[in-house]
Parts: sequence; structure tokens; C-alpha cells
Amino acid sequence: MNETAPTAKRNRSTAVLGIAVLCAALFAVLATLVTLHHGLPLPVDQSMHVWSVHHRPAIAVALARGMTATGTGAFPYACAATAGLIAGRDTRRRIYMAAGAIGFLALGQAVRSGLLHLIGRPRPAAADWATHASSFAFPSGHATTAALMAGLLAWAIARRARPALARTSCVLLMGWAVAVGLSRIYLGVHWPSDVLGGWLFALAWLSLGAALAPGVGPPHAWPPGRRVRTGVGRGRARRVDRRAHP
Repeated sequence: MNETAPTAKRNRSTAVLGIAVLCAALFAVLATLVTLHHGLPLPVDQSMHVWSVHHRPAIAVALARGMTATGTGAFPYACAATAGLIAGRDTRRRIYMAAGAIGFLALGQAVRSGLLHLIGRPRPAAADWATHASSFAFPSGHATTAALMAGLLAWAIARRARPALARTSCVLLMGWAVAVGLSRIYLGVHWPSDVLGGWLFALAWLSLGAALAPGVGPPHAWPPGRRVRTGVGRGRARRVDRRAHP
């Protein structure tokens, strides 16, 4: 009935793939700069790091530690599973999507870990740390994980919620991911370019997933209402909502 739907779907997939390529290219440029500097901080890295080290009231450090804790451990995988459970519309699909979301996060983490050890960038001096950290620095694991979590949850909510709620949720989730990344800089365990690299990698990974699996993308669950005949009265119509079920 809607002959333009397949074309529109292909166009969306192409656009999303373009975003993935752009983010991957920007990540590659940043990784190259880091490598050419032999892991040493870039100009903006040093200034932001010094400011963070010298502005650490106890309450701010406690809040940053609490925020940074959400970007590691079992919590990210619990969020991925929750995203799958929200996205599915029956028990079978919920289990399938929860497993897929967990696998998507785990595979992204594996690729990031490979890049982390390949680049091998050292962290800032341990004397400047205000929390525990281990391994290499680029790209930031916490920043990557939080952005992936936020993307998965936003995807799930967009499938099931009205546009206004979906938009609000996306903004809040984006703010959370940004806050986790910034907490790593504030606590002195990452250079700002490490966090930027994590965000770019996460955006590339999320966009790639959306482009390669368009069938699990957000459906038009709450399209604008349209005029339909009700059969009541002459020439009368009312506006109704139609929910599209994937």
C-alpha cells in the first residue's frame, strides 16, 4: 500500500551507515594523532587535566565517583538486557532482543579492547588519580560503555514510547553518557582525547549496528494522526492514532 516505504528504509540505512563511516573516520584521525604524539597528551588534554586536578572539592569527587561507577561492571549489561526487554513486544522477542543487545555491547567492548591494546596509550600520572584505573587509556572504556548503554536504551524506548517521551529520554540518556565520560577526566584517570575517542567509537558502533540491522530499528509506532472516515454523520471525520507493530 505504501510503495515508498522500502525506498525510505534504504535511504535511512544509507544515511545511518554514512554516520558510522564519518564517526569511524574521525576516530581514526584522533587515534593517529595520539599515536604520532607517542601517547603524550595533546594540547587541550594537558590544560583540562590540570584544571581537574586543582578543582576537587570532596562532594564533587564523591559525585564523580558515583557517576563513573555506572560505566563499568555488571550494570552496563543489565542496562543492555533491560533495553532488549523494553524493545520486544512479546516474551520470545524480548528474550531475543535482550540477548542481542548484550551481544552487541559485548562485541563492541571486545573491539574497543583490541584497539586499546593496539594503541597502548599510557594514562595520566597515577599521582593525579582520584579513583582506581587499570590498563591503557585510549579509547576510554567508561565513556564507550556509557554511550553504548545510552544508545541501546534510547533505541528501546524509541520503539515503544510516544515521540515526546522518546525525545526526552534520549536527551537524559545522552546527558548521562556525557557525564560518565567527563567524570573520567575529572578524576584524572583519562585525557580528554581518550573520552572523545570513546564517544566516537560508540557512535560508530551504534550507527553500524543500526545500518546493518534496520529491521530492529525504531518503528513508526506513533505517527502523526490522519483523517479517517468514521461512518458517523455525513462527511465527518476524526483524527486517530495508529500503532505500527513491527
